[in-house]
Amino acid sequence: MIKKILLWLLIVLVVAGAALFILNGTDRYDASKFSGTSSDGLNVGSKISFTLPDQFDKAHTLDAEVKKLIFVFKKDAGHTVNEFLQKQESDYLTKRNTLFVADISPMPVIIRNTFALPDLRTSPYKMLLLYDGELVKAFKDEVNAEKIAIVTVDNGVVKSVEYISTEAELEKAL
Repeated sequence: MIKKILLWLLIVLVVAGAALFILNGTDRYDASKFSGTSSDGLNVGSKISFTLPDQFDKAHTLDAEVKKLIFVFKKDAGHTVNEFLQKQESDYLTKRNTLFVADISPMPVIIRNTFALPDLRTSPYKMLLLYDGELVKAFKDEVNAEKIAIVTVDNGVVKSVEYISTEAELEKAL
């Protein structure tokens, strides 16, 4: 009797796991809708532009209103920014003409769809997402990839770049 129950539980788990994989293992990201370029990475004088999705799949384009960009390429840096922003008003970034851009390209699709995106959708602020590793290359500085990049821009031209690690530094930079 116990063997039958365990066998049925195993079957249910396998079927549930397969269903989860089928439903959340499909990449819904449409690369043809999004782009990102940089004439010289995140370096002073570089001209950058992008159209990226936020956590709700709404496209956002870098425009002249944006004065600062927060880039994160590693999980720990992203957590630092998220923890800081969770303590702020929901329009904190908007008031500062700032966009938050996070690299989620290394994340497996099933993990991204099942856990990460639902969690990101609970954030009261918009977060632009880099799904595509090729787009990431335009902006990522491997030497400083573990840090938070604060980029000051004027009409898409990089005026300054600061690499920071803490919430206190982030507050000061913004």
